[in-house]
Amino acid sequence: MSAPVLYLSHGAPPLADDERWTAELAAWSADLEKPTNILIVSAHWEDAPTTLGSTTGAPLTYDFWGFPQHYYEVSYDAPGAPDLADDVTGLLTTTGVVAASEVHRDEARGLDHGAYVPLKEMFPDADVPVLQMSMPTLDPRGLFEVGRRLAPLRDQGTMIVGSGFTTHNLRWFNPGGGADVVPPAASAEFDQWADEAMRAHDVDSLLDFLDKAPAAHEAHPRTEHFAPLFVTLGAAYESSGLTNQSVIDGFWFGLSKRSWQFG
Repeated sequence: MSAPVLYLSHGAPPLADDERWTAELAAWSADLEKPTNILIVSAHWEDAPTTLGSTTGAPLTYDFWGFPQHYYEVSYDAPGAPDLADDVTGLLTTTGVVAASEVHRDEARGLDHGAYVPLKEMFPDADVPVLQMSMPTLDPRGLFEVGRRLAPLRDQGTMIVGSGFTTHNLRWFNPGGGADVVPPAASAEFDQWADEAMRAHDVDSLLDFLDKAPAAHEAHPRTEHFAPLFVTLGAAYESSGLTNQSVIDGFWFGLSKRSWQFG
């Protein structure tokens, strides 16, 4: 059986302090068969040409500022995945997505918080090899095609994970309001639309979300946090027809943390 594909909302480093959300992530992973390895695409790494992160154990990338010191002392020593890096390169370069010279390696770049924050909750033993891949574009159809080309990895036990946030407008973020504050109407409307589009398997509308979704430009003033979804849609589409389940829902400081599993 092919490994599932996940799109998850990853939160900021303080997600680790949210007992409800961490429990939801832990319960999710408990229902999953342990993958051979994980290929993760995070909202926090845009780099063209496509670039693959460290396979040799580079330190984590603390790509955030102004947080208490203990968030910069978190570790997650998952093994690298050099064989997976070779397979990703092969799939992207032999199928015409990119030229062979355009898949780069960056052995100095460790996992960023879009990768290690959720993985630390889901696979706390850090015993599953992980490879992070950059997003070479934010174009939904371009990312969908990348995911489609990577879909064969699932047959060898690779779990493909897109890590973003179903709504992401930091102007809504009010720490004083608490994690359970009532979300802005625009966040709730976009979340409902995304849930309904996914239930309807409406790939075309999802790919065209900026024109089809209510409050899309408010929910995503910049689209990098929704963009990882399109890699996962591509990786899941042909084998599952977009069969999915919404595993986590609700809001965190007004932002939708809805997350899906495909397959």
